[in-house]
Amino acid sequence: MSTQRTASYAPTQAARVTRTRFTILAAILLLATVAYADRAILSIAGPGIAREFGLNHVQLGYVLSAFSWAYVIGQIPGGMLLDRLGTKTVYGATIVLWSIATLLVGVIGKVTADLSVALGLLFALRFALGLIEAPSFPANSRVTVMWFPTQERGLATSLFASASYFAVAIFSPLAGWLTAKYGWPAPFYALGLIGIACAGVWAVVMHEPRKHPRISQAELDRLVAGGAMIDIDSAHERLSRPVPSGKTLRLLLGNRMLWCSYIGQYCAIALSYFFITWFPIYLVQARGMNIMEAGFATMLPAVAGFLGGIAGGAISDFLIRHGWSVTWARKTPYIVGMAVGGCIVFSAFTESNAVIVLLMTLAFFGKGAAAGAGTWAIASDTAPREAVGLAGAIFNCIGNIGGIVTPIVFGYIVQATGGYTAGLYFVAAHCVVAALVYLVFMGRIERVKVN
Repeated sequence: MSTQRTASYAPTQAARVTRTRFTILAAILLLATVAYADRAILSIAGPGIAREFGLNHVQLGYVLSAFSWAYVIGQIPGGMLLDRLGTKTVYGATIVLWSIATLLVGVIGKVTADLSVALGLLFALRFALGLIEAPSFPANSRVTVMWFPTQERGLATSLFASASYFAVAIFSPLAGWLTAKYGWPAPFYALGLIGIACAGVWAVVMHEPRKHPRISQAELDRLVAGGAMIDIDSAHERLSRPVPSGKTLRLLLGNRMLWCSYIGQYCAIALSYFFITWFPIYLVQARGMNIMEAGFATMLPAVAGFLGGIAGGAISDFLIRHGWSVTWARKTPYIVGMAVGGCIVFSAFTESNAVIVLLMTLAFFGKGAAAGAGTWAIASDTAPREAVGLAGAIFNCIGNIGGIVTPIVFGYIVQATGGYTAGLYFVAAHCVVAALVYLVFMGRIERVKVN
């Protein structure tokens, strides 16, 4: 059987067709959800932390952004590690390490009550979390390139790209309940333990396509025929692959199409980070909700964002299967979705909490659809074979600058204006910019070739 797998790629109709790739997809969705939950719980615990240590809005903004500083710095080294050591090894190690960093945040209150010391520890641990998690989403992209044909890749990438909403929908109410009942450290303990358990799941589930014990020849043939790069994680290809050259780096940083995708990811991340950092705090401080109400109020927008992500990816794949070019099948849901996301600005013109939640729900459905079709799917479609990890890392590095800028700028805006209205304008502007960049400047979407 192993000889047949290495020698023949012709689709085999008579063979049993397994769906092992969807088990792999479920695994990366689980890990992406836990990774985003680790980022998001600080916004639920934030009011309690601010009260205990006396943090103001600007200080809280810097703490909320600490993760992204390190996440951006760690992207390119993390992508190079993935290309050299392989996805299973790097991802598995980082899951354990980031879970430990999350657990440690919960003990800060037991170590010190001093504002400056607590602020330093909070920033340091969130910075460590970002550095350790840096390879996670390039790893997800790498797995989808390895395990999914082009016509299924939009849906696959939309699922892990939408994990931020799935994480908020599940963990925000849980974190709100744990915080209200046991104090702000409780959700950090819970997620740290969940993350360590997920590392065990990953070790059992993840294999290269050729070596997976539950894949059929028919499924393997389907992957190859559909353009999946099934060998990019093999030891032979990893070790024989040259270290990415300066030429490769210049190509990835000098391509107009790629820069438009980077800007699109930046704008999408900016919107996501408003949602997972300041939105629950906004509901508590500006809308008068308690922490449990805020946790539950984030559920509807989160579920809508997740469903939007699935819809965007599914629509994009549907369009490809029905003859649309990859270019417009990826662009169209992104442009329409980000335009819908701009309706977040109308939250500044209503006093009704119910209307605000509904507007956020619509906005994040649109943003989810955009991200599902036009961010990581494009990164997977355009990455050169020789540097899939590095290409995904650069894409995520530049995009996640939005995770640094948004929490800090939003904090300064709130501090300077005494309200949240101008901050909502700031977030909504990203939607307009993103839609225009994809519509006017991006051009054709195609895989970049190094040679």
